[in-house]
Amino acid sequence: MSLKGKQLLITAAATLAVAGIGTFTAFHLDRSSSAQAAQPVPAAEVDVAPVIAKTITDWQGYSGRLEAIDKVEVRPLVSGTIVAVYFKDGSLVKKGDPLFTIDPRPYQAEVDRAAAQLAAAEAQNNYATTDFARAQRLITDNAIAKRDFDQKDNSAREGVANLKAAKAALETAQLNLSYTRVIAPVAGRVSRAEMTVGNIVSAGANSAVMTTLVSVSPIYASFNVDEQTYLQYLAHDNKAAVPVHLGLANEDGYSRDGVIDSVDNQLDTSSGTIRVRARFDNKDGALLPGLFARVEVGGGSPHAAVLVDDSAVGTDQDKKYVMVVDAQDHAQYREVQLAGLHDGLRVVASGLKPGERIVVNGLQRVRPGDPVRPNAVQMAGTQPATQGS
Repeated sequence: MSLKGKQLLITAAATLAVAGIGTFTAFHLDRSSSAQAAQPVPAAEVDVAPVIAKTITDWQGYSGRLEAIDKVEVRPLVSGTIVAVYFKDGSLVKKGDPLFTIDPRPYQAEVDRAAAQLAAAEAQNNYATTDFARAQRLITDNAIAKRDFDQKDNSAREGVANLKAAKAALETAQLNLSYTRVIAPVAGRVSRAEMTVGNIVSAGANSAVMTTLVSVSPIYASFNVDEQTYLQYLAHDNKAAVPVHLGLANEDGYSRDGVIDSVDNQLDTSSGTIRVRARFDNKDGALLPGLFARVEVGGGSPHAAVLVDDSAVGTDQDKKYVMVVDAQDHAQYREVQLAGLHDGLRVVASGLKPGERIVVNGLQRVRPGDPVRPNAVQMAGTQPATQGS
């Protein structure tokens, strides 16, 4: 065999050897991949809780503001100089407590003058009455002229009128004297003293406000409800039976219970709402007029409902879903329709049955059909419901 033929034989043998090695490697890699694909998916450990079944009442939530039942702008009823202020800014006062004193001396002098005029009028009236009685005895014997008798009769009547005028003048003077002592017309909390000692105040419709007084307890929460809520819950006569809850801006839930106090007499056609006012106790004085209030109004008949923790609900584009754990501990995708919140739990309108187990923690670690290792927990800290049908 020639040298060139030997070289071709050696090259061909090398090529076959390389091809064989490649085929052997590919075969083993393919078998390894198939073996890995055949291994089962490990079960993820997740928290699982049974769905809650409860009888609930529907609630509608609104926003509003707190309002005092009584709000009084204290103004002077007589003119004069302020000589005393009896309260501290922002303090609580009772009805009838003194707030200010306006210099009473000019009004006391007027009372004394009116009292003196009353005494003079009483003396004049007594004399005129006695003189007229004497004239009546004389006229029967024709011992007095008719003209003199009429004059004494007129003097007696004038004395009665002057006495009434003097009494009225004294009452007016005494009333003005009482106005120098400015008292709280209602119980509540005062604002700051707008007028202090030494300032001169004037009476009248345009007089300056001395302070503002608002009642503390109870207190109103005013809010607007839509037409449907009014027709469904508030249109009947027994509005006081409708439960109402109140929550403040720094509260997650509703800390106070109240009742519907009044409903406006007409619907605002521009907004489609009607003004409603609820009344709440405020014995601790923590609620102040003007604070933002979250109000929920209950109504309708109690009904059975299914509730879950909000964290157990996932979002799939425009759909809401939960992962239900079946009897074989496999996760199953379940689309649900949601309603409002009740005691921190989400109401499920459809898609779940009472007692079904759902994933409440670890939702992102499972896919439909995956096996799971369920760790049984309670739903949002509540007692689990009895298994329903």
